[in-house]
This record gives sequence, structure tokens and C-alpha cells, in this order.
Amino acid sequence: MTPSADPTKDGSSVSAASETTPLLLAPESGPPVHNGHANGKLPNDEHVSSEDATQTDEEEERPMPYKQILILCYASLAEPVAYFAIFPFMPEMIHRTGLDQADIGFWTGMIESLFSLVQMVLMIFYGRAADRLGRKPVLVFSLAGVSVFTALFGMSQTLWQMILCRCMAGVFAGSVVTIRTMISENCTKQSQARAFSWYMFTRNLGIFIGPLIGGSLANPADLFPHTFGHSAFFKQYPYALATWIAGAVCLSGTFASLFGLKETLKRKGEPGSSSKPEMTTWEVLNSPGVPIVLYIVGHTMLLALAYTAVSPVFLYTDIDLGGFDFSDQWIAIFIAIAGGSQSLWMLLAFPPLQKRFGTGNLLRACAIVWPLMMVSFPILNEFLRHGLVTAFWVIAPISMVVGSGVAMAFACVQLCINDVSPSSTVLATVNALALTVNSGVRAFAPVAFTSIYAAGVKLGWADGHLIWFFLVAIALALNVAIYFLPEKAEGRYKKPEEQSSHE
Repeated sequence: MTPSADPTKDGSSVSAASETTPLLLAPESGPPVHNGHANGKLPNDEHVSSEDATQTDEEEERPMPYKQILILCYASLAEPVAYFAIFPFMPEMIHRTGLDQADIGFWTGMIESLFSLVQMVLMIFYGRAADRLGRKPVLVFSLAGVSVFTALFGMSQTLWQMILCRCMAGVFAGSVVTIRTMISENCTKQSQARAFSWYMFTRNLGIFIGPLIGGSLANPADLFPHTFGHSAFFKQYPYALATWIAGAVCLSGTFASLFGLKETLKRKGEPGSSSKPEMTTWEVLNSPGVPIVLYIVGHTMLLALAYTAVSPVFLYTDIDLGGFDFSDQWIAIFIAIAGGSQSLWMLLAFPPLQKRFGTGNLLRACAIVWPLMMVSFPILNEFLRHGLVTAFWVIAPISMVVGSGVAMAFACVQLCINDVSPSSTVLATVNALALTVNSGVRAFAPVAFTSIYAAGVKLGWADGHLIWFFLVAIALALNVAIYFLPEKAEGRYKKPEEQSSHE
């Protein structure tokens, strides 16, 4: 992923100022009353009803419910922690089943592809369920399921057990849809960038914490001989402790959501609910601006997920085969640095940059930096090949920290999704469509790009750097896609008095 879609990160996802994460990730619109139009106008110059105008005034004055936003942010830790905790040890875990090192990349990609394929099939179901049954019950149910199957993953002894646990974790995919939707419904147009920056910060904090859990608690009998050295259980299941702790983090988010969150779905007849007829999924998909924004989401996620899939295998691969030859612990540290850097970019830089330059312009800046970040990895491998170790350790951390700024692209695409949402009544559905695209890309990107990586390593073409030629080309192509970003997704917010002066 980009620093934010990084295997080392994340995954993840997407959100307004989130993941939008990740991944990566992850999509709703701001307050319903804005109907997703940054310039305050409805498509085809439709007349704004007095009901909508009144709602808009109320939204402008509504303070952000900090407690609800903070609980949602904490709940959002579950997905990146569960997703990234296994990355530091998964190559070694697969290797222990008896596979050759050259085949590890394929199987790591296959496991993540099947996980995402399950998510893709169920994502719209969760979005529609959240629009009908409520956001909170879908969220709690999803978090509980992820907690269980994350914990069980570390006890897998065969490839098929790993695949089964990962696919079952994918079955409980509703948390990403509902959290983003609930954050949007708790915010106004003005406050959503700040709220999603907190959300993205927390997700990237999860990208930071997850690998630390996986890297520091894998093989506890070897790492902590005085504490676990005599435990036959942890010798037989060397990754169980790491996934149990990751599962416990998810479970704590489950209980926080169950006891601390308020339902945000407005039922028909309730104050603030929309009187418009319910839209079908097909109608939502064909709403103005939605198709091109969904494509940009998919392109962004393709970059993020390709990097996420390739990165851990690349870091694990021997130097003479094109990688960095890192241990589990160094992989965890590398991923954690990326996740921490992304968090700081999201928390400190994204809100003021988005406010000053707008969502579209900030997304374009990230698209320019992305290919530069991708090309740095083969160059750093060449440093190691030629004995320039000091130069490597000076440049690599700087490159990772600066390159992590592309994580803001995930927040940008989330805000774009928010702004093109046609109605508040289909907020979760719009998010589900975006996440279905995300999951669809995830279903083939890991196995496709890790296979390309494995082929490049086996052939030895360009010192094993074949994959980076593909990723740089895809990153350059994102600049072309963003050229077609619709005006209403540009995210240049105007104050009410400024809007009046232009109307």
C-alpha cells in the first residue's frame, strides 16, 4: 500500500480522513443535509426545499459529539490490528509448513486474496443491513466475529487452517462500513475532515500496534525463554500469543461499541430523517459522480494493496534476490515506523492541508509522490547489494517517513465518497459500494502482485526488481484518473456567506 496501504500498514483502507485508509481500505458522506455537494447546490439546479435548508442550518451549528467519535475511533483499531498483526510472521509461518522460500509470496497473496473475496461478496449485504437494521448491531456483531477468528489464526498448523481462519475473519466485514458511516452521521460538513483525520490517525496507530504485537510476541518460547521457554504449548503454537493479544484488542473494541455508542440511523418519522424515497443499490451506483469516484477509489486501493502484499515478502527476501533480508522483528519495526509516520501525517498535516488546498488538490499531490516512493525500494536494495549499508540506514527511514505522506490519499478518497453520496438514507450503501470495490481489488491484487514479485525473483530480471516497474507505472496512471475527478468531489468548502455571494 502506499505507506498507508503498505503491507506494513495497512491496509487498509479509506475513510474520509481515514483510510480512506488503508485502506486500504474504508466512505460516507458528511451530514446528510449536504447531499454530497461541496458547492452547496443540488444536481441539475434542483430547488432546495425549506426542510433541507432548515436541516442545513442545524447541521452548521451542530457540535461534534467527541465521546462518540472517540469510541468509534477506538473501535476502528480492531481491523488494522487484526489485519497487520500477522504480517511480520506470516512468511515464516507459511515457510514452516515446508514450502520453499520462492513460493511464500504466492501463498501469502493467496491467503489475503481469499480473505478479500469473502469481504467483497458480503460488503453490500452489510451496507444494506446497516441502512435497515441499524449501524450499531452490525458493528458489534462484526467486531465480535473478527475477535474470535483473529485469535484462532495463530493456532493454525497448515495452509488450509490459515486460509479457513482468514476467510472466516473476512465474513465479519461489517465494521469498516458502519464505523465510517457513523462518523459521517455524527459530523457536519465542516467537522468531518477533522473527525476522519482522528479516525485515520487511529487506524494508522493500529497499523503501528498490529505489527509490534505480531513481531514482538511471535515465537515467545525463543524470545522469552525464562517466561515461555518451558511451555510446550507455545513451542507447538509459536504464533498463538500474538494473535490472542490482537484478538483481545478487537474484543475490547466490541465491548466499547456495545456499551458506549448511540445508534445514528434515523428511522422514518424521526426528527432529522429524510422524506425522500429509498434508492436501490443500482440507483446509488449510477448517481452523478459516483462511478468515477469509485474508480479512483479502486485505483488508489490497487496501489495500496499491491504494496501491502509485496512489502512483507520483499522485506523478508534475501538481498541478492532483491529484498532487504529483514528478520521478523525488523519487519515489524519497519512497518511500525511507516504506520506511526502515517498517523502523524493524518493527525497533524491532513486537516490544515485539506482545508487550504481542498480534497482534490491534496489527492493530486499524493499521486505525484506515490511513484517516487515506489522507486525508492529497488534503489535501496541496490545500496545493500553494493555494500552501501550506512547510506541505506540513513535514506531508508527518511524515505519511509516522507513517503508515508501518501497515506493522506486514503482520507481524500473517503471525503470524495462522502461528497458524492446522493442521500443520507443510503450512506452505508455508498460506503459498502466503495468497500466492495476495495475488496474486489483485494481479491486479486495480493496474489497477482506477489506472483509477479515471485516471478521477478526467480528470473532475476533487473536484479529481481520486476514488481517495482509495475507499481511505478500504476502510480503514474493514478494521476490520469484524478484528472476526471468531478467538481462536487473537489472538497473546496465555502462558508454560507461565501456561497450566498456567488449565487
